[in-house]
Amino acid sequence: MDRILIHRLAVFARHGVLPEEEVLGQRFYLSLEARLDLREAGASDDIAATVSYADLAGLAHRIATERRFRLIEALAETIATEALAAFPALAGLTVRIDKPGAPVPLVLDGVAVEITRTRR
Repeated sequence: MDRILIHRLAVFARHGVLPEEEVLGQRFYLSLEARLDLREAGASDDIAATVSYADLAGLAHRIATERRFRLIEALAETIATEALAAFPALAGLTVRIDKPGAPVPLVLDGVAVEITRTRR
């Protein structure tokens, strides 16, 4: 299966379990791996034969910045569900949410959640 990849779309949002995460907010990175057949788009050079990566990134950005989630798992699930509904050409989607500023009392670069959902 062919793929469209969106790497580390930066968003500022207020997701998290702790009250200060809602007040202060923090940066998140969204990465998407869309799986679909790109043969027709490659042969025809027609955007109508693919999924616009700008539209896909825009949908993920809107969800991440206009809604609040306690868990990044819920954010990832919502992006996957809504993208599959919005773009019928998608066979599947992997969503990765990186939270580099996770409030963990340890030295680490960040935490991430990655889910894969396919059309049923």
